[in-house]
Amino acid sequence: MQFGIFSVSDITTDPTTGRTPTEAERIKDIVTIAKHAEQVGLDVFALGEHHNEPFFSSSPTTTLAYIAAQTSTLQLSTATTLITTNDPVKIAEDFAMLQHLADGRVDLMLGRGNTGPVYPWFGKDIRAGIPLAIENYSLLHKLWREHVVDWQGKFRTPLQGFTSTPRPLDEIPPFVWHGSIRSPEIAEQAAYYGDGFFANHIFWPASHTQRMV
Repeated sequence: MQFGIFSVSDITTDPTTGRTPTEAERIKDIVTIAKHAEQVGLDVFALGEHHNEPFFSSSPTTTLAYIAAQTSTLQLSTATTLITTNDPVKIAEDFAMLQHLADGRVDLMLGRGNTGPVYPWFGKDIRAGIPLAIENYSLLHKLWREHVVDWQGKFRTPLQGFTSTPRPLDEIPPFVWHGSIRSPEIAEQAAYYGDGFFANHIFWPASHTQRMV
């Protein structure tokens, strides 16, 4: 069992002072929190991905790489990376790079997010959320395990003879968690691949979460 901290990268007003930190302050503060997490003996620090206010973490791999350079034992993860609106080729590249820089201390948590407008911002249709999650992860899984990939799907241009670089560290891909608060299909996806399932019961009754688990 591991214990840790995750942040969705919110920028909120301090209820004791009424002051709201700036983006720059909050970004520096999250690095400090991660470093202290390691110092007190916690195992994991995870950072979310958002592309709208009041959140700052539009590029979690950048922040996690900076944290990796200042820590030595902390496992780094996302909470979550948007599998539906990010290109799986870019996810494969970014997280393999982070894995090398962090000496393997990298997990990846995938999700569809909780902000509907993010889909058109990245040229996607929210009504295709589940099919996008399934197809994009199928490609990501393949990119990390096959050196030369030929692939064709519904939601992006085909790949022919493509090699994702850098390759996963020691040819071992980052461990993947599939996060979902509402969709049994994502729990089934985690089971199909033998990956982790991140069960978050925000806004849902315990009976629904129990069914997902």
